[in-house]
Amino acid sequence: MITLVSRFLLQTLTGSFASSIVLWPFVIVRDRKHLSDNVLINHEKIHIRQQIELLVIIFYIWYILEYLYYRLRGMDSKSAYRNIRFEREAYQHESNSEYLNNRKCYAYIRKQHNRK
Repeated sequence: MITLVSRFLLQTLTGSFASSIVLWPFVIVRDRKHLSDNVLINHEKIHIRQQIELLVIIFYIWYILEYLYYRLRGMDSKSAYRNIRFEREAYQHESNSEYLNNRKCYAYIRKQHNRK
């Protein structure tokens, strides 16, 4: 995992003030203080694993299509983002530092009931 700190790049890529984003193999964080946020970093490591499993490009296509699906169903942008299966998995397990050691491949495919 290669970590970059760039407020400008993050805002340019996300159009908002997100704390971080993964563009394999890079994790881009808005501020140096986020480098010590273990929950945030674990969340992004989960995304890295997802991206590797889907050979990166398939991950991005799937991610965008799922986001658009939820938007077309009437969800606002934040709700659509939070309902993407990759985000549901990452948010559900971001506080568990051992999750990636025990995670099964393609864990995001199994139905997850903790939608927010």
